[in-house]
Amino acid sequence: MTLTIPHMDLPTLFSSGQCFRMRPLENGAFLVLSGENAVRVAPLGNACFRFSCTAARWPYWRRYFDLDTDYGALLNAIPAHETYLHQAACACAGLRILRQEPFETLISFILSQRKSIPAIRGCVEALCAQYGRALPCGARGFPSPQRLARTTEAELRACGLGYRAPYVLAAARRVACGEMDLAACAGLGDAALLEALCALPGVGVKVASCVMLFAYHRMGVAPVDVWIQKVIDEEYGGTSPFPGWGKQAGWYQQVLFYYRQHVLRAKTPSAFSSDAGLPPGRTTPA
Repeated sequence: MTLTIPHMDLPTLFSSGQCFRMRPLENGAFLVLSGENAVRVAPLGNACFRFSCTAARWPYWRRYFDLDTDYGALLNAIPAHETYLHQAACACAGLRILRQEPFETLISFILSQRKSIPAIRGCVEALCAQYGRALPCGARGFPSPQRLARTTEAELRACGLGYRAPYVLAAARRVACGEMDLAACAGLGDAALLEALCALPGVGVKVASCVMLFAYHRMGVAPVDVWIQKVIDEEYGGTSPFPGWGKQAGWYQQVLFYYRQHVLRAKTPSAFSSDAGLPPGRTTPA
């Protein structure tokens, strides 16, 4: 499958902090893993990409990469007076909001607390290596709730999960037994979905908001971590702009996160000396 996709950049998605199972390959290609699905995506130039998957699996990946959302329209919808946001969005035009598997996203963001992006990837891969099914591509899928529910806290700690191990185990067991129906949660309104997710041990508003945005595509939800709080304080006088941005707030949040975390830090690292103690890629406050 070969498609022209404006506003998609694979390295930007890889570094965005919303997914943790993209693997760089040769010549700018990536292996993208989601649940027990895998696809190789290769850039061909001029916004053209080749997806190595069967026709039967293409609808899954079309949805995953959110190809039915017009990100050019989102960019053009930025109000003229939002100069900082517009600058950030133009610098991060290849950033999309991926539609990920709810259980994988839930576990990944429980693991994200007080960890850098590389460290989160390491924990996720350790879980997959230990408990995921082997896939034809040679990688392993993300373990099912039922498989993780049969583990012990000690086994999960051996995967490097630390204090997050009991939270992961509790979430897996609640999903596996049907107490937490992640599929049914898709029918909830935003407030009810937030409440349902926050009822899980180890899930606060920030983690729940990430799950809402990256798994349930609630584009009006804008997670606030340490980096976004810095943007709010430094660029918006301490008052969050997200409530005024409506259904675009989630994508704008990702744009601002990536812009500050990757673009500005790369251009003027000395200007971010106050970030000492926050390792590159950290997604939650220490």
